[in-house]
Amino acid sequence: MRDTIRIALTKGRLEKKTLARMKAAGYDISELESPSRKLIFRLPDTNIEVVLAKAADVITYVEHGVCDLGVVGKDTIMEKGGSFYEMVDLGFGKCRFALATKKGKTVYGNYRTPVIATKYPEVTRAFFSRKNMDVETIKIEGSVELAPLLELADAIVDIVETGSTLKENGLEVIEDVAPISARVIVNLASAKMNKTAIQRIISDLERGGEEQ
Repeated sequence: MRDTIRIALTKGRLEKKTLARMKAAGYDISELESPSRKLIFRLPDTNIEVVLAKAADVITYVEHGVCDLGVVGKDTIMEKGGSFYEMVDLGFGKCRFALATKKGKTVYGNYRTPVIATKYPEVTRAFFSRKNMDVETIKIEGSVELAPLLELADAIVDIVETGSTLKENGLEVIEDVAPISARVIVNLASAKMNKTAIQRIISDLERGGEEQ
């Protein structure tokens, strides 16, 4: 049995923000700040290991119990789902899912089934299901803004921060779908077995935000 508490961080901006919180809370993250190809780090003078992973894999590692907790965007949680506890909104990495289309167009009130291009088909289906609307979703891996411009889709559901990319491509937000930010997720068994240690780490992450 592991004697460590493992926390999986989403590589990139969420990783950097989380590590800044940990540093502010007093953890020694110097090894993670230096250039390295390592993916697992033991924090000095603690029983905590930090694992760096892609967003969807953070959920997989936490769900299967090889990591006790993780920090991941609400967008990944909504799209991938899974069995874990969603514990805390850390309040950073803020953006939103939005429905957007070409200026002057709409997806409502048409007789035919709207076609929606997105990287997030599950989020899209759930959104329109709440409206009792049938839609056809097309999965796009790259720049989803292209789909309405090429007449492949009537609209898109995508992550929007400032909206400048949409504007530059002649698109506009019709409706917000859901807010997004970084969340702490916890393995179901770990939440019971390592309750005290996990709660302390979560408290430190929250406190680190206050002290930055």
